[in-house]
Amino acid sequence: MQLTGVREQSAIERQTVRKVVWRLVPFLMVCYLLAFIDRGNVGMASLQMNHDLGMSARVFGFGSSLFFISYFFCEVPSNLALQKYGARLWIARIMITWGIVSAAMALVHNATSFYVLRFLLGAAEAGFFPGVLLYLSYWIPTSYRARIVATFMVAIPAASFIGSPISALLLQMDGIAGLRGWHWLFILEGVPTILLGIACLFFLANKPKDAKWLNEDERTWLASTLAAEHKAPKKVLSMPLTKLFRNRYVLCLALVDTCASAAGSTLSVWQPQLLKSFGLTVMQTGLLNSVPYALSSVLMVYWGRRSDRLGERRWHTVVPMLLIGLGLFGTSLSGTLVPTLGMLCAVLVGAYSFKGPFWALATDMLSNSAVAAGLATVNAIANLLGGGLMVNVYGWVKAATGSYSLALMPLAVLTLISVTTLLLLTRKGDETQPTGKAEVA
Repeated sequence: MQLTGVREQSAIERQTVRKVVWRLVPFLMVCYLLAFIDRGNVGMASLQMNHDLGMSARVFGFGSSLFFISYFFCEVPSNLALQKYGARLWIARIMITWGIVSAAMALVHNATSFYVLRFLLGAAEAGFFPGVLLYLSYWIPTSYRARIVATFMVAIPAASFIGSPISALLLQMDGIAGLRGWHWLFILEGVPTILLGIACLFFLANKPKDAKWLNEDERTWLASTLAAEHKAPKKVLSMPLTKLFRNRYVLCLALVDTCASAAGSTLSVWQPQLLKSFGLTVMQTGLLNSVPYALSSVLMVYWGRRSDRLGERRWHTVVPMLLIGLGLFGTSLSGTLVPTLGMLCAVLVGAYSFKGPFWALATDMLSNSAVAAGLATVNAIANLLGGGLMVNVYGWVKAATGSYSLALMPLAVLTLISVTTLLLLTRKGDETQPTGKAEVA
């Protein structure tokens, strides 16, 4: 990854950022890839599991959403624990426990066991994403942050792009060793997470001062650069958790993030069934389900790089949200496969292109002492509303109308509310801009 500059860069800057990016980002991407495969594979498993267990759309939607309920309650404590005990130990703990629970999903035999294990999976994974955001803030200067976050978060669409066909193939293992295909899906996609969690203990360094792979000059430059950025004015200063949950910036950021979280989470659970409703086979469903995620993986990195290059966050966050809304309205009105797939592409490109600029904007608003709890609070609320609530709302509307497409309308309304909130939050120069412009080419 070659570094070139819109502003002049020193040799030590280019050398240090390059080392940090190549050391941490690919490894963390693989970790996050497995997280989203384990979180979202229930969508593909449902193609067999729901019939086997006699679960209705409402039961499946409620059970899927329980992941986000426990995620909400455990996320802030998890991020504070990461800050206290260090990323190396805590990220390893998260991955090992969620891998175990994910593999244990093969033991589901009725609605109650489905509810319990989805709840435990959310508790196990809670804190991983905001923990990584916090961890990257220890290593990545602000002017590089949108593209790095976007690159890291390519793991989300990549999980569905890679995971959907793999999950479809694993479903074909039906009958081997007396197990159903969905049993093998959960087992074989959970074990790699456990192994990678163990690898975290040997691969990650908590902070730059612990990095033996940086020389003294590189550690000094990185520490001084990050320390200078921490002194910049912030919108959210240190405060008790009770006040943080009532802070207008935190609540508005959470509402804005709910838009993309709801779109991504709802489609990860329900999109396979929506596509299969057009008469597709399981394998055809898996392949077509991966198309929007492939497109999103490319465009979200481009959009994050563009945000950093121009030093602009506000409109780079708003435009993807408008694309989400357009795609949702279009999908709800479409009655054939090809237009529906095109609109689903628009929704997911928007949902994932949003993430790099948004999280760079959110991190810039939080002081060093508030960033751990603040990021976790924003993500926890967004996951509760976007994943926990809206995944259920989709199931309720689907049950009431019989239409997978019409069930997207509440998400479209939520998107309009979120766009308005962000425009008000960042009006008249209220936006926090990155300090300087740089480009990774």
